[in-house]
Amino acid sequence: MMGMGQVLSYPARASWLRAARGVLVAVLAAVAGCDDGGPVPPEALRFGQVGSIQARLEVPLGLGVGELTQTLTWRSTGSWTLSEAISYDGVLGDAQRVDSIAEVVRAGQYALLITQVNESEGLRLLGLGDELPEDLDPTCGPTRTRITIQIVDDARLAEKSWVRCVDGSLTSLTPAGAGPGAAASRLAQVALLMARSTVGADFRSSYSGSVPFATLERGADTPSNVRTSMAVTDSVEWSDFWRDHAPGRALPAVDFTENMVVVGITGVRNEAGDSVEVRRVLPVDIGTLIHVVDRVLGNFCSPAARRHVPFHIVVAPRTPTPHNFASVGREEVPCG
Repeated sequence: MMGMGQVLSYPARASWLRAARGVLVAVLAAVAGCDDGGPVPPEALRFGQVGSIQARLEVPLGLGVGELTQTLTWRSTGSWTLSEAISYDGVLGDAQRVDSIAEVVRAGQYALLITQVNESEGLRLLGLGDELPEDLDPTCGPTRTRITIQIVDDARLAEKSWVRCVDGSLTSLTPAGAGPGAAASRLAQVALLMARSTVGADFRSSYSGSVPFATLERGADTPSNVRTSMAVTDSVEWSDFWRDHAPGRALPAVDFTENMVVVGITGVRNEAGDSVEVRRVLPVDIGTLIHVVDRVLGNFCSPAARRHVPFHIVVAPRTPTPHNFASVGREEVPCG
């Protein structure tokens, strides 16, 4: 599940950039530009023209008790990656990642965006100096989104990044009111342009509308006799379930005055590799609707026969009753 497309650590990024350097030399050698017919030097390219741009949004949920993290990385080849993760009280609940393929059309759109962030009035990020300094690290509080825009330049082996506060998620960003500084609105505009050119204007988050939640345990087979999903709202019921599910193991502490436990189980499965995920916990007009997803290996996998009951147990803020469950279909996952 993990392998999230988050900002790389310095050692990992440096290694990646060095590996890309050989490819870059070949690319630049093929680019016409100098009068003598030689390769275009890095300084003749716009910053990020060969490289990537990334928008990372840290969206607070439940007045800051949880968080939705969205990381959209778009490369000059045209390929892009979107990673999302939801957490509660600093503990991961679930994560999703979508990878595209390199596309000529999106490579052209990437080049256009890089031209705009380098040169276009009203959208330019580079060269603004005091208007858009790179060294700010603002605290955005429990209701505002922390946005980071990072541009990596493979030709120069360099990067630039800006952090500001905005309102909304990847699909609902509002440039108005971004800060600190008037130029902060440009970060929101860039992220919106990135989203429209990659995931599309109709993109909907995997966790749209959900309260935050954190994983207590997930696995391939529960020893308990439970065969359907359930919401646990008191300590007695929790203790009874855990005794059957994990005999001999310590009961995880849960404060049921403020929280509840959701046990995602969809029954007996007959192929190894199948799994279950709690995806969304949605307060609705009457009660709460909980989405559970069945995950199966792809069509070209050769799973072994295995009778098992996969499960996903999460803790979430207490939501209104009744708690109803909806199976939202099956997702194919890569082999291995």
